[in-house]
Amino acid sequence: MYDSKGCSRPLMAGEVLPQGIADLEGAMNKAATKSFPGTSSASQFREFAAWLAVLLIGATILLLAALHVLSPEFSPSWRVISEYAFGHYAWVLSLMFLCMGSSSWALAAAIWSEVHTSGGKVGLWLLLIAGLGGAMASFFNITHEIGHAIAGFLGVIGFPIAALLLSVALGRNENWRAARTRLLCVANLSWIQCPAAGGDASHHDHASVEAQWGPLAATRAKGFAAGVLALDGWADRLIVLCNCSWVLLAAWQAIQGHRNHPDAGSH
Repeated sequence: MYDSKGCSRPLMAGEVLPQGIADLEGAMNKAATKSFPGTSSASQFREFAAWLAVLLIGATILLLAALHVLSPEFSPSWRVISEYAFGHYAWVLSLMFLCMGSSSWALAAAIWSEVHTSGGKVGLWLLLIAGLGGAMASFFNITHEIGHAIAGFLGVIGFPIAALLLSVALGRNENWRAARTRLLCVANLSWIQCPAAGGDASHHDHASVEAQWGPLAATRAKGFAAGVLALDGWADRLIVLCNCSWVLLAAWQAIQGHRNHPDAGSH
C-alpha cells in the first residue's frame, strides 16, 4: 500500500483481508485470461475448465446412481444421500461429494472473466464457497456432525444464491442471452432446498443413533408404517440433480460461447 505521498507503507490490520481478497481475485482473472504453453488462446483454458466441470458433473451423477445399486438397503424415498456413509461404500459417497464440489470450482474458472457485474462477482465467490462445502462433505461425512453441518450449510445456502446471481449476470452478456431463461428456470428449481433441508433435519437424530450404535444399525428398514408417506430422500436427490443440471447447462453454454466467440471475456 502507498500513502498520500506515494511512499510505500505497511498494511494496517483492517486492510489485510480486503487486500488479500483483491489479490486473489486478480489472480483468478489472470488465470482466466492467460495463454498457456501449447494453447492458442486463453479461450482454450476456459473451455478446458468448462469441459472439466461437465465431466465432474457426469461423475457425480454416475456415482450417485452407483450408490443406489451398491447399497439397496437405504430406501431412496426417505434415506437422504448423506446416510450412505453408514453403509459399506462410504468412499463412493465421499468421491461423489468431491466431484460435485470440484465441478463448481471448474465452472467458476470457466466463466470468471465473463462476469462483470458486482452481483455476478458475489455469485462467483458463493460458487467457490459452495464448492468448498462439497469438498468438506467428502471429508466430513454425517458421522462428523459439526463438520458435515458446516459443509451442508455452505452448499445448501451458497449454491442457489450463486446460481441465481450468475444467471442474471451472465444473461446480460450477448453470448449468454439465449440461455438466460433456461439458466434462471433451473436456478430457481434449486430453491426447493429450503423446504427439503427441513425434511433432511428430521433425520439427524436417527443418524446420530446409527453413528453411536453401529454403521448399519436400523438400515434394513424399507419404509415407515402404513399410511405414512416419506419423500425426504427423493427431495434430497432432486436437489442434487437440480444443482448438477445448472452447472451442466452453464458449462455447456460456456463451451459453445468460447468456440463461437473465442476472444469474449478475455479483456
